[in-house]
Amino acid sequence: MPYLDRPGKPTLYYELDDYTDPWRAAPALVLQHGFGRSSRFWYSWVPYLSRFYRVIRPDLRGLGRSARNFDVKNELGLQHYLEDLIAITKDIGVDSVHYCGESFGGILGLALAAERPQLFRTLSVVSAPAFITEHDKESTTYGHGSRIAALRKMGAREWAKASNSGRRFPADADPGLLDWYVDEMGKSDVEVLVAMFAWVSRFSTVPYLSKIEAPVLGLYPSEGPITEDAQIRMLEERIPDVRIIRIPSRYHCIATLQPAACAKAVLHFAARHDGMPCHE
Repeated sequence: MPYLDRPGKPTLYYELDDYTDPWRAAPALVLQHGFGRSSRFWYSWVPYLSRFYRVIRPDLRGLGRSARNFDVKNELGLQHYLEDLIAITKDIGVDSVHYCGESFGGILGLALAAERPQLFRTLSVVSAPAFITEHDKESTTYGHGSRIAALRKMGAREWAKASNSGRRFPADADPGLLDWYVDEMGKSDVEVLVAMFAWVSRFSTVPYLSKIEAPVLGLYPSEGPITEDAQIRMLEERIPDVRIIRIPSRYHCIATLQPAACAKAVLHFAARHDGMPCHE
């Protein structure tokens, strides 16, 4: 559970789960969480992946156990996230990784893979839109005019609770899961979330898609409320090497609702690229 200290830059935290054979040089697989989340949200994926891959779960700057000792207004953007990812890979001692990003983490992955192609062995994205639609922006204001105003007035926990309803999880989801999800998202620094949304709401991965060299796997709910079918078609048309799998669900959080299906799809996708067996 390393902390990565860097002079003049935010301290980063990441989890490293490695149950691979000690005599093998197992490839690394980065799991990057979404908006308001942390490395803890990947817990259900680790058993499926860590026997075959060195699983790295970073907390994005300012979230989870990564520090907020940076200027959130001016030091939070694509190049800062790229710098953080490179720092973590160097700390682990690898030149390239398989990358899987969920939602906001997937948006980052689509752009970062185009910016630094030599770093990405494969790219997997889960419920990741190509850009934030106007409908999505408007559907998360909860009567406060904008998502930023809602975050500041409601706080991270209450905003997460409102956002879970109908978007992330079904009404009959395990109450324990919903409480845990809200409690974990509620730990997020509101001003970090505001800065993240201010950036991503203006950002589009569209100019980056055709530049992605790594094979791409997209996992999307069959009737998801955030990523529209038109965006998925855009990914299929513009990314040179892409495979889309639709997971039967009407909800955004397929990574949490169906971890086995999602993690196994990513595992086999990465393993095919590496030409290695991922069964025993």
